[in-house]
Amino acid sequence: MTSPAMELEQGKVHDQCRRMVEPVRILSEAHFPELPNYYRGKVRENYDLPDGQRIIISTDRLSAFDRILTCIPYKGQVLTQTARYWFEATKDICPNHVLDYPDPNVVIGKRLDILPVEVVVRGYLAGTTGTSILTLYKKGEREMYGMRLPDGMRDNQKLPTPVITPTSKEFDGGHDEPLTPAEIVERGLLTKEQWETLSRYALALFARGQDLAAKRGLILVDTKYEFGTDENGNIILADEIHTPDSSRYWLPPPP
Repeated sequence: MTSPAMELEQGKVHDQCRRMVEPVRILSEAHFPELPNYYRGKVRENYDLPDGQRIIISTDRLSAFDRILTCIPYKGQVLTQTARYWFEATKDICPNHVLDYPDPNVVIGKRLDILPVEVVVRGYLAGTTGTSILTLYKKGEREMYGMRLPDGMRDNQKLPTPVITPTSKEFDGGHDEPLTPAEIVERGLLTKEQWETLSRYALALFARGQDLAAKRGLILVDTKYEFGTDENGNIILADEIHTPDSSRYWLPPPP
């Protein structure tokens, strides 16, 4: 015969077991037909409102090499809340698009005209994509992105100073193309003043990111920034910042 206390404890165990076998909820999509101007990205669902605001919902989709591979529970919340921390920690460096966070997966931001240049800042000779400096270096290239790297560098070696490796931003799903600062201006992608402002922001954001990451026992290796302009032409940081989707982090080597 069991006592009331034992029955209560058994009930708690049964509840825990039931929760363990219940399917985990994932947010694979967030399409609301009643919201206007819907745009589906690889990970985020976007809605442009008539008042100049944009609703951005981070789903749990995992994307790599321009393919959606699977969904990871709570990934969207992790992305949104990580970006929230970094937007707050860097707002003294660069204005950002954030207006509100009504939900762990959702940010409401200013609608911007996204600039057609993707800005990647790198602190190490690393990377696996076709536009990474390590990939190009292994092919024998030494001049890239308007800079020259010396011979004899090792994989994953720290660079003397962080560098910006800009690429064209292909909105139609095409492949990004490496660019030099001179090419960016010559092609009319950005004005000289815009590039100078954008690059100053990017390097300062990266320095702040490396500093705060180091205090948490991490190395911020490289990251991607996306910028846009508001109705007054001001350059604004958009999308996300220093998240696992946009950044590479390493653990430091043992002492």
